[in-house]
Amino acid sequence: LPPDTYAAAHTALSAAHAAYEARFGHVFVICLDGMSPSETLDRLLEAIRSRLTNDPEDERAVVADELRRLASGRLVSALRGAGNCANDHNAPAPGR
Repeated sequence: LPPDTYAAAHTALSAAHAAYEARFGHVFVICLDGMSPSETLDRLLEAIRSRLTNDPEDERAVVADELRRLASGRLVSALRGAGNCANDHNAPAPGR
């Protein structure tokens, strides 16, 4: 991408974050697990712009879902790192 593309994207993202925080009073939360790095920026900008149209109660529910997805992904990663069968709940425990 041309170098000025990154500056434009950063400016757009900063403006969207500021608008979101002004509207809802907290930071923007999104789970991007499984997203390819090349899709991350577009998905992030699309999501924040779309969610700016939510009413505060609906956005609270979306944020709760995103936080659950983040926590679940981190828990699975932690369990996988500990040698547990975090991927397949039907698989036998290690050593059995």
